[in-house]
Amino acid sequence: MKKFYNTIENLFNESIKGVAKAHQDILKLNPDPCYITRVAPTPKNKVVVISGGGAGHEPLHAGFVGKGMLDAACPGQTFTSPTPDQMMAAAEAVGTEAGVIYIVKNYAGDIMNFEIGAEMTDFPSESVIVADDVSLPKDHSTGRRGVAGTLIVEKMVGAAAENGADLATCKAIGDRVANSTASMGVALTSCTIPALGEPTFTLAEDEMEMGVGIHGERGIKTMKLGTATEIVAIIAKAIDDDLKPQKGQRILLHVNGLGATPPMEQYLIFDLACQYWEERGVIIERSLVGEYTTALDMAGVSITVTLLDDELIGLWDAPVHTANLRWGC
Repeated sequence: MKKFYNTIENLFNESIKGVAKAHQDILKLNPDPCYITRVAPTPKNKVVVISGGGAGHEPLHAGFVGKGMLDAACPGQTFTSPTPDQMMAAAEAVGTEAGVIYIVKNYAGDIMNFEIGAEMTDFPSESVIVADDVSLPKDHSTGRRGVAGTLIVEKMVGAAAENGADLATCKAIGDRVANSTASMGVALTSCTIPALGEPTFTLAEDEMEMGVGIHGERGIKTMKLGTATEIVAIIAKAIDDDLKPQKGQRILLHVNGLGATPPMEQYLIFDLACQYWEERGVIIERSLVGEYTTALDMAGVSITVTLLDDELIGLWDAPVHTANLRWGC
């Protein structure tokens, strides 16, 4: 394993300090228990939006703390859920009487720890569970994984909260966005978890892993490496079969790099995905391309589609000022 670190044990702690220092005009770090909040104080009548998850997915989630998005993020160790005391401390630091809404990826550890953390505070609260990975069936034993669609939910719920929506409205919007979002990823290589020191799985030079998650786990099928057009067709069909967008439907199309895929290839995938849906009469109303929900050093991409209407377009377009997503400010 060849990576930049001093010791494996301190890699996360030193890295999160760097995140806060690099964006100290926006972010403030509480090191123990670890959480990141906005520098600007939270208005007393504003619903607070909190998310979190294991490190290794940067810039998710700390990179999306700021105006128009998250009020706080709770990062865990690499690919490890944050602990309930982190959620409790973060909520107590930024919580208001208007309530707290937690945005949680559908992994057992995340759901359990966020539930416990919420129960340990006195603020009214709601949770939105993100389960956008259509590589798994809806009736899968543990449910579908939360992957790159998490960013979409965080942005739109964050905008609603910033605009003064109450807790019930933020919850309804979050559930609607989550239910209107589908993602699927493919990997050309595995990733190397620092504490493990070796790839989590191996692929031959002519193989790809279809339907990967974001924790270095295998996907649903190891396949022969196809052309970019063939790869996009597989992923887009799975998403299309799930969301069933009709002709004239407006969508947000998000191509996400998983950590080691250059922008040249990401934009190629985006262009091919545009062609796929435009040929079916679907309108690419909004787009986002780049590394936003990564899996350490995995070479791969995911494609995410969200069905849009006027309200959701307004929430997506609303001003946002975070370390890794900003416009309109």
